Amino acid sequence: MTLSESPVVTIESGSVRGTVEDGVAAFRGIPYAASPVGERRFAAPVPHPAWSGVRDADRPGPSVPQNPSRLEAVMGPRTPDWDEDGCLTLNVWTPRPPADGSAPGALPVLVWFHGGGFTSGSGGWDWYDGRHLAAAGRAVVVTANYRLGPLGYLYLPDLGIENLGVQDQAAVLAWVRRNIAAFGGDPGSLTVGGQSAGAFSALYLAVSPTTGPLVNQVIAQSGPFGLAPQDPEEASDHARRFLDILGILGPGGTRDRGAALRAVPADRLLAAYQRLSREAARPGNVAPPMYPVLGASGIPATWQQALVDGRLDGKGLLTGTTRNEMASFFALAPRIREITADRARSIAAGQADGGDERYDRIAARRPNATPADILTEFETGLVFRDDTLAIADRHAAAGNPTYVYRFDHVPVPDPAGLGAAHCVELPFFFDTFDAYPDSPMLGEATAAVRSLGGTFSRAIAAFVATGRPAADQWHPYEPADPATVRHFG
Repeated sequence: MTLSESPVVTIESGSVRGTVEDGVAAFRGIPYAASPVGERRFAAPVPHPAWSGVRDADRPGPSVPQNPSRLEAVMGPRTPDWDEDGCLTLNVWTPRPPADGSAPGALPVLVWFHGGGFTSGSGGWDWYDGRHLAAAGRAVVVTANYRLGPLGYLYLPDLGIENLGVQDQAAVLAWVRRNIAAFGGDPGSLTVGGQSAGAFSALYLAVSPTTGPLVNQVIAQSGPFGLAPQDPEEASDHARRFLDILGILGPGGTRDRGAALRAVPADRLLAAYQRLSREAARPGNVAPPMYPVLGASGIPATWQQALVDGRLDGKGLLTGTTRNEMASFFALAPRIREITADRARSIAAGQADGGDERYDRIAARRPNATPADILTEFETGLVFRDDTLAIADRHAAAGNPTYVYRFDHVPVPDPAGLGAAHCVELPFFFDTFDAYPDSPMLGEATAAVRSLGGTFSRAIAAFVATGRPAADQWHPYEPADPATVRHFG
């Protein structure tokens, strides 16, 4: 790597020129796989062709095709920036490594995957700028795009179309293994992390027989671990309905489904997926109609079975949730805000054995809460908190290094009653407050808020670098001991 204000690194595909920001070298929009267009749409990722000369890496690549996020009203709006051509890119931040990229002090690496319900998001968005993390931990930070929605999780195994988004994530880890030393990173010291869908992804990458051996540590933020990988039968049903909406099945439809899918404009695929999402929506259910399928690429078993098999053993784990996760999905939804107690209790009963009794216990403990608030707490536990703690309990009990947090920051003002909602820890994690100017979940970024961000971000960076988070009173987690959960807020 050439040290200058326009640093150049040579990787397997060619040379890339980055920028220097706050003393950290940033390389954005590096293609890790060929564009998934034409014959490569709905195909497994393959390495990007080599290029000649020096490729500018001073801006992110486009997002993958996607509809607007259902959480924009909570996180803040995004301007659509997707383009199927050139979307499989990643971004690297490194604290100015030596020119040869091979010093004995090669830096630990964090590969972090964004959330968005396997339906939206981009590793290139300024929300997830990695320079502050890289500087705080003397680590190399990598974020990446992966295919979403029908382009990433359509399930047609007879055509070889299955878990393409998971395969993209695996390709990112393989790229990092082959190339990160050029940026001063140590491929043998890899933490894989992510938030929400990205946390789900990070855990399954860490326990997969294929990618697990590459991973030393895991960071799982607000993982929806109460959501099992999609059942193949359900995934097949949704795929058939998706093809039917597109007119690829049924009267007048084509029998060459692969060719027909590759010919459909991306915006038509997104419109069909949006229709399918509306049809599949159920009160209290946050699962998208297409997401990683059990038994398909990268997901050979549930996390429960993988932990029983010891596939997470020996890896450090840092995990946690926000206090009011489901408020991001419910607080602004009129049909939830206006729900009756009988209806809310019925939803709880239908989602878990003894769900109605658990609903009643929450209601008894919170006599002044609305049915919507009680259902929010119930679903927060069911989808996010319960299984996050179950994973931590099992991991710590087996003698593995485990750290657990709960994020309690409440925005000021908070007119929607979001509390500490799903995604609220993200600006604190990356220390990127200025990227959230219109975010109801954050509120005003006061000096105290920014100070909390510095504390949280430095703690995360230290875990990546040393295996221990650097924060007062953050001790290793003890199974079933709430006193060893570190609260931030």
